Amino acid sequence: MRWLSDIKMPHPGQQIVMQEYIDTITECSLRVNRLTEQIRQLLPQWHMFPVVKALQSLRGVSLIVAATTVAEVGDLTRFENPAELMSYLGLVPSEHSTGEKTRRGSITKTGNGHVRRVLIEAAWAYRLPARVSRVLLNRQQGLSKKVCEISWKAQVRLCARYKKLWAQGKPKQVIVTAIARELCAFMWAIANETQASAAK
Repeated sequence: MRWLSDIKMPHPGQQIVMQEYIDTITECSLRVNRLTEQIRQLLPQWHMFPVVKALQSLRGVSLIVAATTVAEVGDLTRFENPAELMSYLGLVPSEHSTGEKTRRGSITKTGNGHVRRVLIEAAWAYRLPARVSRVLLNRQQGLSKKVCEISWKAQVRLCARYKKLWAQGKPKQVIVTAIARELCAFMWAIANETQASAAK
């Protein structure tokens, strides 16, 4: 914003339009912050709050990603296995079969596009080496050892997978989609662990 404020446009009209754009971005950012704060305050009253809190133990899965996933999908444990959840979210490859030939295409994109989008955004966090940052450590505070173990297992696997697919020359978007597909499997595992702990 400081850099933008230093830009001087050649025409006064251009300067006014640019300032209007800057003001719009500022107002939108403030609105996002207000709504995020409302979500943060209201979440503890929700019966799915323990699952939302546990999902935040995963790298890249912050408050908004976790809350969006649970709000849009509902109870993740209703799926028999992670493959069902992946399919529900449209993160599985499409298939074109004729006779004995089977060709796999791009993802099906069926199901909830909103959740698919936030998971793909979360998946970008795995392009960096595995590590538990201070922010992630704070999010994991008070969670069970088992949930934290699943989170670390996810990080080690997904960071290595990103590196491997990148070395194979795959496009970044394809890699991130593959990571998002596996990330939702780890989210399913954490939801099941959280529900099982709550039932005891």
